[in-house]
Amino acid sequence: MKKLNQLETPFFTKLKEYAESDTVPLDVPGHKLRNIEDDFLKYIGNNALRLDSNAPRGLDNLSKPKGVIKEAEALMADAFKATHAHFLVNGTTQGILAMIMATCRAKEKIILPRNVHKSVINALILSGAIPIFILPELDEDLGIANQISFSALEKTILEHPDAKAVFIINPTYFGVTADLEKIVNLAHENDMLVLVDEAHGAHFSFNDKLPLSAMEANADIASCSLHKTVGSLTQSSILLTKGDRIDQERLKSTLNMIQTTSPSSLLMASLDVSRKTIYQHGQKSFDHLLSMLDKTRENLNQIPNVKAFAKDYFIDRGYKDYDQTKLIIKVSEMGLTGFEVYQILSDVYHIQLELAETHLVLAVLSMGTRQEDLDRLTYALKELSDQHKGKEALEFEIIKRLPETYIRPRDAYHAPKKLVLLEEAIGEVSAESLMIYPPGIPLVIPGEIIDKQVIEDLNFYEKQGSVILSDTKAGYIKVVDKEEWEKWSEKDI
Repeated sequence: MKKLNQLETPFFTKLKEYAESDTVPLDVPGHKLRNIEDDFLKYIGNNALRLDSNAPRGLDNLSKPKGVIKEAEALMADAFKATHAHFLVNGTTQGILAMIMATCRAKEKIILPRNVHKSVINALILSGAIPIFILPELDEDLGIANQISFSALEKTILEHPDAKAVFIINPTYFGVTADLEKIVNLAHENDMLVLVDEAHGAHFSFNDKLPLSAMEANADIASCSLHKTVGSLTQSSILLTKGDRIDQERLKSTLNMIQTTSPSSLLMASLDVSRKTIYQHGQKSFDHLLSMLDKTRENLNQIPNVKAFAKDYFIDRGYKDYDQTKLIIKVSEMGLTGFEVYQILSDVYHIQLELAETHLVLAVLSMGTRQEDLDRLTYALKELSDQHKGKEALEFEIIKRLPETYIRPRDAYHAPKKLVLLEEAIGEVSAESLMIYPPGIPLVIPGEIIDKQVIEDLNFYEKQGSVILSDTKAGYIKVVDKEEWEKWSEKDI
C-alpha cells in the first residue's frame, strides 16, 4: 500500500484553488463568497467567506465522497491509526448518534456508564436500544464521576450476554481513562462491539506521554472532537472505525440521515489542516504543554487551600491513565464552591474555564495554551485565596445511586405526556432529560423515575447559577401521562 503523505491537505488545497479561481458564483450560498458587505464580513475578512462554498464541482460531496474529501478522510484514518474516517460537521454528537443507531437496533441492549453525554440518551431514543447502565466509580474527595470498574463491566456482561455493544467514555470530561485494551478484549470475547466517546481524547495518538487512544486499543468505533483538543473549528469532529466489525454501508447511511446536506467547507478544511498540524507538531507541542502544566500545578499547590491534581492521584486510585492536559483544581477548601470561583474568574479576571463542579473547576488545555494564560490563572487564584483566608472549607455529600428505570428512553419519548410542577414530580416517570451544561450529563433521562434526590440536585445547581437544559419552562418537567399509558403501551416501537 502506498504510504500517505501527512503533509498534504487535499480538501483545503482544492478549496483555496476554487476561492482564488475568479469563478462567477451563481449558486448558494447567498453571500456569493464575498459580495455582501456587512459588519460580519468587515470583522472576519474576505477570505473566510471566499472559502465558504457549498460543494461546487471539483470539491467533492460529503454524503458520498469520491475525490478530495475521500482523500482527506483517508489521511485522517491513517493519522489516527484507524481503518476508516468520516468527517463530521455536526460535532461529536453526530458521531455518537450514528455509532449507536448503526450498531444497535430497537430493543437490542447496550451496556454503558450512567455519566454519558446527552447525545447518547438521544441516540437511545432514536435507535430504540435498551440501556443497561453501570454506575461509574465516584470520587468522594473531588465530587466527580470517573470510569466504570472492570469488575462491574464483567458482572454486567455475564448478566446480559445478549447485549450488542459496550459504550465507553475515553477519557471522562475530567481526563480519567479506563483500561481500554482490557475492555475491548473482554467485549470481543463476548461478541460485543466497543463504541467509544472520545470527544475529549482526540489528541491522544500524537504524544507518547498521553493515554492510549480508542483506535490504538482496537475499539470498533470512536467519535473524536478535534475542535476540543486539536484545534479545528468548533463543531468539527471525526468518526473513526477499526477492523471489519462495523457495517460501513449502514454507518454511512446513518450518517447521511442525520447530517446536513450543506456541510460547511470551513469546518471540513479546518479538519484537514488540524490533522496535518497535530501530526507534524503533536509530540513537541504537547511535550511543551505538559512541561508548562507541571510547573503550573507546582505553583498552584503552593497557594493555601488550592489543590491542583496530577496523574499520580488517579493512578493511585486504580485507573489506567490520566490525560494531564486537563487541569482539575479543587477550590472548596477556600470556602467557595467551584461554581462561585468559575463566575469570579470570568467576571473579575476575564478567565474562561471549561466548567465548574461543587468542589472544583476544570481547565481544558491544548497546543494553543500559552504560559501567560496559566500565569494569569495562578495569579487570580492566589488573590482569591488571600481574599478568603480563614473561611471554613465546604463539604458536600456525593450521591451514590442510579435513578430507577421504568421504561426505555424511546418508549418515554413517544408516550403520552403532561407537564407537572417540579415539586410535584416525585414518583413520576420523566419524559425528558434534565441536565447541567457543561458537561451535559443528565440528572434524569426519559424513562427514569424522578425521585427526591433529582429535585434536590436540580435546586442546588440552580442556586449555583448553573445552566439547566430541559425541554420545558423553568419550574416544570414533562412526564409520562400514566392515565393514558395503558392504551398507548400496547404499541410496538
